[in-house]
Amino acid sequence: MLSVASLVLPLFTLIGFGYVAGRYKKIPIEGLAWLNYFIIYFSLPALFFRLLAATPMNQLSNSGFLVRTSLVTLAVFLLCFCIARFYKRVDSQVATIQGFSGAYGNIGYLGPPLVIAAFGPEAGVPLALIFCIDNSMHFTLAPLLMALGGKSKQTWLLMVCGIFYRIFTHPFIVATIFGITAAWFQFEVPKPIDSVLVLLASAAAPCALFAMGVTAALRPLKRVPIELFYLVPVKLLIHPLLMYLVLKPMASLDEVWLYTAVLLAALPAATNVFVIAQQYGVWEERASSAVVVSTFLSIFTLTAYLYLARGGVL
Repeated sequence: MLSVASLVLPLFTLIGFGYVAGRYKKIPIEGLAWLNYFIIYFSLPALFFRLLAATPMNQLSNSGFLVRTSLVTLAVFLLCFCIARFYKRVDSQVATIQGFSGAYGNIGYLGPPLVIAAFGPEAGVPLALIFCIDNSMHFTLAPLLMALGGKSKQTWLLMVCGIFYRIFTHPFIVATIFGITAAWFQFEVPKPIDSVLVLLASAAAPCALFAMGVTAALRPLKRVPIELFYLVPVKLLIHPLLMYLVLKPMASLDEVWLYTAVLLAALPAATNVFVIAQQYGVWEERASSAVVVSTFLSIFTLTAYLYLARGGVL
């Protein structure tokens, strides 16, 4: 437990530093724009590229793994969507945001530093692949379901073009494609360029975690919506449990890939859940609460999961 605490606490301490800074300094949230731009367009893409470029190609073609992880996440999304739509009787736009709250984990900011610290650089491969598939799925579901619900004024052609544009221009996905291409051709990055990539990749964890804390501070929790009493347990407990049960029977699956997939499923709701809610003007304040509450509670659930994984219980 001490080794797990020494792994988790520094990462959440960085989030805490960001939170304290956000509460104390009172700099407008617009001040985060350039830091977030650096993280999304430079630092994390450099990390993903370096990890994938050094990976043997036979590790990058595990289609069974990707299909199962994608289906689990989609199933959790549909579960939360259907509870909201047919049991709570809310409209499809609100149900979509609730679905994301239960299935869309913070695999962009919190995922990379936590996964790599817990399971080593080899965990970066399943991390990058899951990230690409999950984001492609979310980039598709959000505009599609909002259009069906009447919140989008775009034509279907423009919407489909927009989906493909967002997928294939996302810096993480572009970096993954370049990384896989470099691995395929066994391309060795020149030393000066690799040195720059190392610097950028090293900045990913502290910058991303600090930005998470600042964001939480500048979007304070005003109340706990009743929906969080089932959305948060689904995100932090049901999603990783289902991921484990689906992947565990795969006999040829490496333990690191199993642990990485379950850890990514156990992450709290992503800040992008609030961004999507804000973009469409739907369930904004409650989406922000889902991010804040699940992030706080994940300190305990992630610690418990890492204790089980590193202790050999799984």
